[in-house]
Amino acid sequence: MRGRRLLVETALLLLTAVVLAVAMRGTLAEAFRIPSGSMEPQLDIGDRVVVSRLAYRLHDPRRGDVVVFDCPESAGCAPAPHAALPVRAVQTVLEAVLLREPQPEEYIKRVIGLPGETVQGKDGWVWVNGRKLIEPYLAPGVVTSNFGPETIGPGRLWMMGDNRDHSSDSRMFGQVDARTVVGRAVVRIWPPWRTAFL
Repeated sequence: MRGRRLLVETALLLLTAVVLAVAMRGTLAEAFRIPSGSMEPQLDIGDRVVVSRLAYRLHDPRRGDVVVFDCPESAGCAPAPHAALPVRAVQTVLEAVLLREPQPEEYIKRVIGLPGETVQGKDGWVWVNGRKLIEPYLAPGVVTSNFGPETIGPGRLWMMGDNRDHSSDSRMFGQVDARTVVGRAVVRIWPPWRTAFL
């Protein structure tokens, strides 16, 4: 009798944990696995970060923020096919507990240009409104390729990876609709010895 009660309590605790993880993923925060080297050296392939879904309900994206956003169609991404409801429910649970990669494909980049600004790559640097952008997060010796000038439209953002030679970003797929931003990456949680706020 006591063993059965313990089993039921354990099952209820696990179910509660899964429900909380799913609820948090949908409304507050979610974990995101870094899929490429485009944000090195700050984020390596396989690192995991916590992405706040609430950050931009309080304020607009700011220059320097590391954000996750839906892969733009101009980058060749197609909308993900809709699975049946039971399949979607299982996928959501697996994503919430980090056992499945999130779908559809999402990118993680740094906000460089804001609406109304003019951005340009020139002489190995990024320039915003004619002023050289200081980027302390870049590895020593990183050079930015020439692009632009490009004026950012209303409700749009200019995104770039920190690893400039190995990043598919706004230089390739153009301005990003701010409505496709999933949230702001706030902390690196994996691996444990590299835990840090972003």
